[in-house]
Amino acid sequence: MTPYDLLVIDPQNDFLDIPGAALPVPGANADMDRLAAWLTTHAVQVQSLTVTLDSHASVGVERTTFWQQADGGTVAPFMLIRAADVQAGTFRPRHADKTAEVLAYLLALEATGQRQLIVWPVHCVLGTWGHNIHSGLSAAIAHWEQSTGRNCHKVLKGQNPMTEQYSAFKAEVPRADDERTLLNKPLMRTLSAQGATLLVAGEALSHCVAASVGDLMAELPAERLQATVLLTDCMSPVTGFEAAGQGFLAQARAAGLRTTTLDSLT
Repeated sequence: MTPYDLLVIDPQNDFLDIPGAALPVPGANADMDRLAAWLTTHAVQVQSLTVTLDSHASVGVERTTFWQQADGGTVAPFMLIRAADVQAGTFRPRHADKTAEVLAYLLALEATGQRQLIVWPVHCVLGTWGHNIHSGLSAAIAHWEQSTGRNCHKVLKGQNPMTEQYSAFKAEVPRADDERTLLNKPLMRTLSAQGATLLVAGEALSHCVAASVGDLMAELPAERLQATVLLTDCMSPVTGFEAAGQGFLAQARAAGLRTTTLDSLT
């Protein structure tokens, strides 16, 4: 039997297409159902298990509760807000004392050329139901821990409300005053040093999975990337970002990573 290391990115209720989810990703619940069933059946093959958890406050720079329109009206989810919009007064923080800081953030974010600020619904607030792991996967993790005597490593991400963090490894704009936003070198070293094939699953394909694996591609040695497998039946894109998800998978394959489905594993 092939041994595996398993990395699961943000398998949380708020991303599942189930009642009550704040930011449902179509197909995500079925993705995690499949992964949970596989982990339960193949627990002995999994040498290590890491789960990342999107972990936010209820108010943060990337969510609707932070912003208002010029007339004080609410800002709708999925709105794009640029530095120029803040400079023009089209959108502004609800608390005026955040204006200078958020403008500096948006300028730094846009300077990377990688991303612009999208305002998301409030989701994955630390301590809420939406932050919890998919119930079936949570049970499978507990089974794995009991049957192997090992512990699942749970990694919180996104805890600084003044910078976004899609990746499990670092924020979009790291902050020198908050080490939680800097590159998570211990986690990267752990994943690099592990000897088994690294399986990657999670939500959403187009955003947090893509950003996390992008950091893996930038940091891991080539031989480790060649032993990394993306489970395409255990990750789905956010609605409207399907092309971005497919583009990411093509980029990953070009970098030497493999893509497959659970039923193709040995």
